[in-house]
Amino acid sequence: MSRRSHLAASRRRAETGALVTAAGRAGVRDERVLRAVADVPRARFVPAEHAGSAELDIPLPIPHGQVTTQPSLVARMVEALGLTGVERVLEVGAGYGYQTALLARLAGQVWAVERWAELATVARANLVRSGIRNAHVVVGDGTLGLPAHAPYDGVVVAAAFSDVPAPLAEQLRLGGRLVQPIGRGGHERVTLFVQTPRGLQRRGQVAAARFVRLYGRHGFAAEDEQEP
Repeated sequence: MSRRSHLAASRRRAETGALVTAAGRAGVRDERVLRAVADVPRARFVPAEHAGSAELDIPLPIPHGQVTTQPSLVARMVEALGLTGVERVLEVGAGYGYQTALLARLAGQVWAVERWAELATVARANLVRSGIRNAHVVVGDGTLGLPAHAPYDGVVVAAAFSDVPAPLAEQLRLGGRLVQPIGRGGHERVTLFVQTPRGLQRRGQVAAARFVRLYGRHGFAAEDEQEP
């Protein structure tokens, strides 16, 4: 290994090590989730101008007024899905693909819906560059889910709405888990739901957090949005 490669590897270990520590402090205990955080260099999934801050446990801005979620919060949301390695997971809001990459290391197949084509293109490139082949990013209205690939064992939503969109609940298999920030955008309760014979049931709060709004047919109306 050349000196430059050795230094780059050392920087990646320092970055992911700091994020693993942050996830542990936030309460994440699943060893598979912590290993995934250790194995996915966040710097590959943020804009180049923010790569120097990738090891910090903070949200980072991406285009269209979106942000990459704080890594320790991502880890808590992913942990709540209880993945074992064989599941089919739906992600709503891929951003630059960091959460997608973690899910891909923990599940069998991941389908991510991203509203903005520009972000989806970057996420796909980031995943390919990281050697991830079991994650698929499509452009669309995330509140509609992806019925062609349903049912899902897990659904994770990276934007806030006051209720779970009906199509997402319908596409979740019996016993499947769904994690979504519940609120109007800006101050939410990230909530775990489980699909039961009586329908979707709340099973507890994962975290309190701030998220951007979920726009779409079964979310906030797009005409109410102000593009930055």
